[in-house]
Amino acid sequence: MEQSMPESGQKTTQGHINETTPVVTATRRTGLLVTLVLGGLTALPPLSMDMYLPALPEVTGALRAPAATVQLTLTACLAGMALGQLVVGPMSDKWGRRRPLLIGMVVYVLATAVCALAPTAELLIGFRLLQGLAGAAGIVIARAVVRDLYDGVEMARFFSTLMLISGAAPIIAPLIGGQILRLTDWRGVFHVLTAIGLLLTLVVWRFLHETLPPERRHEGGVGQALRTMRGLLADRVFTGYMLTGGLAFAALFAYISASPFVVQDLYGASPQTFSLLFGLNSIGLVAVGQINGKLLVGRVSLDKALGCGLGAILLAAVALTLMTSGVLGEVGLAPIAAGLFVLMSAMGLAMPNTNAQALMRTPHAAGSASALLGTSSFLIGAVASPLVGIAGEHTAVPMAVVQLGCAVLALACFLGLCRPWRTPENRTGEPA
Repeated sequence: MEQSMPESGQKTTQGHINETTPVVTATRRTGLLVTLVLGGLTALPPLSMDMYLPALPEVTGALRAPAATVQLTLTACLAGMALGQLVVGPMSDKWGRRRPLLIGMVVYVLATAVCALAPTAELLIGFRLLQGLAGAAGIVIARAVVRDLYDGVEMARFFSTLMLISGAAPIIAPLIGGQILRLTDWRGVFHVLTAIGLLLTLVVWRFLHETLPPERRHEGGVGQALRTMRGLLADRVFTGYMLTGGLAFAALFAYISASPFVVQDLYGASPQTFSLLFGLNSIGLVAVGQINGKLLVGRVSLDKALGCGLGAILLAAVALTLMTSGVLGEVGLAPIAAGLFVLMSAMGLAMPNTNAQALMRTPHAAGSASALLGTSSFLIGAVASPLVGIAGEHTAVPMAVVQLGCAVLALACFLGLCRPWRTPENRTGEPA
């Protein structure tokens, strides 16, 4: 971490050096802790989503709501995380990383506690929205902190390291959720999430030091934030990576929102079996992410690794569409699970490399750029979520079709907007 620290402090006046020295020293001294804290912040969204997944069929019965309505609890949380990032990202560029993060974490804990008490599906949807709005602080600021500390290939490697930590959450979360359901009902899942949120808030307050020195902060208000985002979106290559990552994430979220019903209702698996399969897929994502960070980054261009990941997602989506539509005849759970494993594993190439490539173009506005990256992913994912249940609970075809459409569009954005065959120096348009 010490070699990757930004050199802005060296380029400022002596007064600025004195002001930023505690930040740099504290960050270096707690390098491992910073890594673990950032991993915890990026793990919070999959924890909030995936620990709850095995309980979805139970929630439909407990709250006497149709499956489509209960799936909106996922959509509401996802939409909240998307919209919240648009606010928190510019705030962190103006006021620093710590203050907006701590406020968001406190609100997240309170909203999650209320979710555990919700008597109706409508109230649960409302507080899941608030939970997502507050939880957005962890997502966007974690990425911005990485941009504060790293650049270039080192940033791509660190994103892969974060995937190792945050990727453990999808492995553990459904397993925990399944075991919680053996001991209590779905409300117990939110009690556990409340405790996790409270613990993470205390760790952030104690160990995560400020990484954005005052001289690098923006003084503008809402108008300045909007102008900054407009400038980022005017960069064709940044927008291409943003859309590519968002559409790939939508294919992943189509799996997240539909798999509890597909695996448990259509193929008769227990919540524990579903949790094990989901954990296996998450292991694939983590493993490929580590291959990306440890073996590929620095030896293969980020665009080539990203292209391979998108190609694998597309092939898996095609196979799933053929299997679920009956073109290949009747298939059991094993072939479907294999296709989902390939699709989710390939995210280990797509997600860290799109983030790194986009953020490398935006060193001056990491918070706003991180907000746009996260918002686009979550909004596109929120649109994909209800589409997977549009034909009811007795077919997996909508899930596969949504995944296929997202994969095709992601590859089209990557090729059409990013134009990876050109070197960075020869791409049209300067970094934002």
